[in-house]
Amino acid sequence: MPTALIDGIKTNYEVIGNGPPLLMYAPAGFDATLDKWKTQGVYARIKLLDHLPKKYSCIVFDRRETGQSGGRVERITWAHYVAQGKGLLEHLKFKRAHLMGGCMGCCPVVAFGVAHPEMVMSMILYWPVGGAKYRISTHKRFADHLAYVEQHGLASVVSLVMQEGKPFNAEPRGGPWASVIKSDRAFADAYSKLDAGRYTQLVADMCRTLFDRDTSPGAEPENLLRCEIPALVVPGRDASHATSAARYLEECLPKAEYWDVLPEAQTEQAAPARLLEFLDRAGDRRGTTAI
Repeated sequence: MPTALIDGIKTNYEVIGNGPPLLMYAPAGFDATLDKWKTQGVYARIKLLDHLPKKYSCIVFDRRETGQSGGRVERITWAHYVAQGKGLLEHLKFKRAHLMGGCMGCCPVVAFGVAHPEMVMSMILYWPVGGAKYRISTHKRFADHLAYVEQHGLASVVSLVMQEGKPFNAEPRGGPWASVIKSDRAFADAYSKLDAGRYTQLVADMCRTLFDRDTSPGAEPENLLRCEIPALVVPGRDASHATSAARYLEECLPKAEYWDVLPEAQTEQAAPARLLEFLDRAGDRRGTTAI
């Protein structure tokens, strides 16, 4: 599988299909690997990658700190995830693209749209994360990791990850860099020697600034209200994907369409067709994409 070096960090990616580019930020929170479009929950059911590549070049990738992509210990913001996607488009020589996010992948999509509107033809926001329960559970995940660091130290985090082999989503104690620790021995060695106090502050700040609201994070509402990019919002309905978060994005994005369909009615027959219809209309409005 091809890789690209973006801001010094390896990105594992794949391009599936032909046609205008569709950059796809994967679902699954802190385990957002490209395979999740085929294996994760609702996405396994609606089989988007069986349908969208018939008309679009679907660019799927392991988000930084997940899967076979690399990472770096720093206070990660939504802008860092935007930079990875932008760098991947530039690597592939696309000037503009449609963007799609699933789950937590919706957050960098809206951040991308705000930061680089000239590059974004449209946005699909599928099951955006958000809601009070999501914020509370995510903050607890970070707190569980930091409690483990305080009690056992960073070298023990490395040992735990090597033994368990689980990403942050599945084992909070391993922390946000668990996947990189597992896949990169040199990274793991350097990680184990970090100053624990500085690391703890960095991770606490990262959690506080990424997940700072009880609705969908990623971009400030004042910026979303000025965003003129066509958007399709598809609601989820559970503790991590509150319907209120999807409604919030509909409210804030001036050119949003809201697909008012319950999750159980989002089938392989209905969902790909609805997304393709939206993408085709948005593409007709926005023009060509290649450099």
